Amino acid sequence: MKIFTAVGAACLLAATFGFGRASRASRAGTSVIEHDSLVAAPEAGPHKGGGETTAYSFFKKSKGVPMVFRKRALHPGAAIGYHQQKEDEVYYVLSGRGELTLDGVTSIVGPGTALLTRPPSSHGIKTVGKEDLVLIITYPAAVDTTRQP
Repeated sequence: MKIFTAVGAACLLAATFGFGRASRASRAGTSVIEHDSLVAAPEAGPHKGGGETTAYSFFKKSKGVPMVFRKRALHPGAAIGYHQQKEDEVYYVLSGRGELTLDGVTSIVGPGTALLTRPPSSHGIKTVGKEDLVLIITYPAAVDTTRQP
């Protein structure tokens, strides 16, 4: 239940703040507003997926946040490589189409698709078509020792 509460809060936070707003701390100094244009970074597809992606690592510099909250745009031909899950992780498809392989079974996913992966399942996802596959990804911060997307 905690992961769903955290994911819901994170999605609400992401939807609440409009485009073009700067990153800033609140008056209390504990809350943060970030915009994707300020955290975007080009990266190869994670887990040896290959291709080009844009990673948006929100709240990476904030201390004590119990979850990782990311957006990732998989550009045409890019993928998140097939890998075994070590913790609960949620993917949510914002736009585009993808081919998801979960425990050896392949499905086509699109906007509005949510995926909860739990240990010890394995999964990977790749872009289908000429449009970016844009995902929101969240998981517990304790497992993110490198703080890299």
